[in-house]
Amino acid sequence: MTSDDDDVVTLADIKKAREIIMTSPLNVHKTPLLKDMTSYFPEIEQSMKLNMKLESMQTTGSFKIRGVVNQMANLPQEVKSGKRKLITMSAGNYGKAFAYTLNQLNLSGLCLMPLTAPSNRIALIKSFGVSVEQCPSSELTSEVNRHVERENYIYYHSFDDARLIAGYGSIALEILEDDVRPDVIVVCCGGGGLVSGIAAGIKLSGLADCRIYAVEPEGSRTMFESFRKGEPVTMAVNSVASGLSPPYAGKLTYRCCRKYVEDVILVSDREIVSCMSRLFDIGIVAEPSGCAAMAAILNNRIPDVAGKRVVAIVTGSNVSISEMTSYIQ
Repeated sequence: MTSDDDDVVTLADIKKAREIIMTSPLNVHKTPLLKDMTSYFPEIEQSMKLNMKLESMQTTGSFKIRGVVNQMANLPQEVKSGKRKLITMSAGNYGKAFAYTLNQLNLSGLCLMPLTAPSNRIALIKSFGVSVEQCPSSELTSEVNRHVERENYIYYHSFDDARLIAGYGSIALEILEDDVRPDVIVVCCGGGGLVSGIAAGIKLSGLADCRIYAVEPEGSRTMFESFRKGEPVTMAVNSVASGLSPPYAGKLTYRCCRKYVEDVILVSDREIVSCMSRLFDIGIVAEPSGCAAMAAILNNRIPDVAGKRVVAIVTGSNVSISEMTSYIQ
């Protein structure tokens, strides 16, 4: 039994996850950190020292593979033998990483997806040999529970899992290894797993004064409202950034964010799409969900950045040219 004051993950957990991830045969990369990017964006405070961590260049096109590899590092023997299967629910990038990893391990599983999931994402997950079932978003949790109870599936959560959080914390270690001692880190936030891992990794590495901000879409503000209410909330969500739009904040991620995250910042869908266009103009492909952190910076939402070393995480690039064109028009 743990209390809310206990660490969701420790620095040892994060370092172990980094070792697992980087020695995995699943081709997880140490992603580029672009330094001295301020001059590319004349609309921002020019004394800011802007760095961009491109998880958009990660295997499967997003940071999710880091967490999934750590999450599946010690699969139960009954899963490895095929006697039981894994189940998850995801609208996109976690599902892709989940399916890719199972495919590489020659295992099958089931991904439950909302009715609104893009058809190309569904086809991609199926191409890895993982089954897909769709249902209304409001019924996803009950459907997962039904499969677990009736068909003996093992459920792996797509964001509220300490193993995922530790895996995402490996990004913080990479930032520090690249000789950047950040004053501010800005992270896209959906369920909160990524920002939890990065924030824990930074703070537990001794950077007590570094401010970490989570950024959510205005229409999918579950962590923002959780901070205001003082507990994880469930609410209706709607945003062009579907990957940042789970209908609730996780219990573990909320605890971690409350302990290590300075504040939750909101950006509009219009600002997210505009940021996607700006990044494309300088040669960086990012999906809407991958743009929220940079959108907050470009619209001057992050306080006290003059002269500060700032790192923005660009989290994913899973967007087709046709999708990008439809967003930007």
